[in-house]
Amino acid sequence: MSHPRLSLALNGGGLFLSEGRTVVFGARSDVDLRDLPQAQCQLVVGYKPDHDRFAAAGWDVVTAAEGKFATGLIFLPRAKKLAKAMVAEALALGVQTLVVDGLKTEGIDSLLKEMRKAAPLQNSIAKAHGKLFWVAADDLGDALTAWAAPARQEIDEGLITAPGVFSADGIDPASRLLVDALPVKLGKHLADLGAGWGYLSRAILSRDTVKSLALVEAEHTSLSCARENVRDERASFYWADATNWRSDRLLDGVIMNPPFHTGRAAEPQLGQAFIVNAARNLALSGQLWLVANRQLPYEATLAQLFLDVEEIAGDNRFKVLHAARKRRAGNA
Repeated sequence: MSHPRLSLALNGGGLFLSEGRTVVFGARSDVDLRDLPQAQCQLVVGYKPDHDRFAAAGWDVVTAAEGKFATGLIFLPRAKKLAKAMVAEALALGVQTLVVDGLKTEGIDSLLKEMRKAAPLQNSIAKAHGKLFWVAADDLGDALTAWAAPARQEIDEGLITAPGVFSADGIDPASRLLVDALPVKLGKHLADLGAGWGYLSRAILSRDTVKSLALVEAEHTSLSCARENVRDERASFYWADATNWRSDRLLDGVIMNPPFHTGRAAEPQLGQAFIVNAARNLALSGQLWLVANRQLPYEATLAQLFLDVEEIAGDNRFKVLHAARKRRAGNA
């Protein structure tokens, strides 16, 4: 079925797209865009699996908007700072009409309230636990200029992050716990699956026994930050889905802090898919270290793939798991 709020807005709800181009921010693969004129749209998508799905369907998909646009359509991300930055970026691209859509759980009511202070809404539609509204850019003027976010921000230890990336405002405590639990010797050829902006990788590369490290990350912005944070000739960077990325060689070790959601609901199967692919990429003697929220049921998956599985560190929130001696049945 088509997107309920967008369809209503475009089919009798009073939203009219001009003949110019439309830039779309925040589209996810579960969002139905069939009501949009595909030939006039450019989708800004940084998440590799979604980027590839839209591209395969014939959309013009980029990681950074190119050119000027008449309409801007924003599907709210989870991070409020990123949502505001998208609004500011759309306005900077010269849009005449700005359309914003999101669920109540994504903060659409709060954003609508703030934007209504800056300019009157042309209309809004509430349906399916969310809202879609639109405003004329001319009515906004320069009122939302302050919403523009820096492309990069510096946090602890001189590290660089960006709005909307995981743990943008500081080092993730689970990743720090994992780093503290890692042994001195990790093997020669390694991968950091779901590398984020590079905190784990920096720690891994502090071992001079490491010969190569693959940083695999699906979020384009996060990987761009990692390139700035990890300036080491032993590092290689892959914008890829860590659940199906394949190394060109069997690895001695994989280290990871896998995500466990793509939306707000927990999805343990995502982390489990990371574990399965880690095993595919490991040599029989390879080892896996990972950190996870304590309630996530990863031990059963690990036991299916490895002979030795143990918790080597943890606290009341997180656990660090180590797996070794891959079962032959786990080979690709």
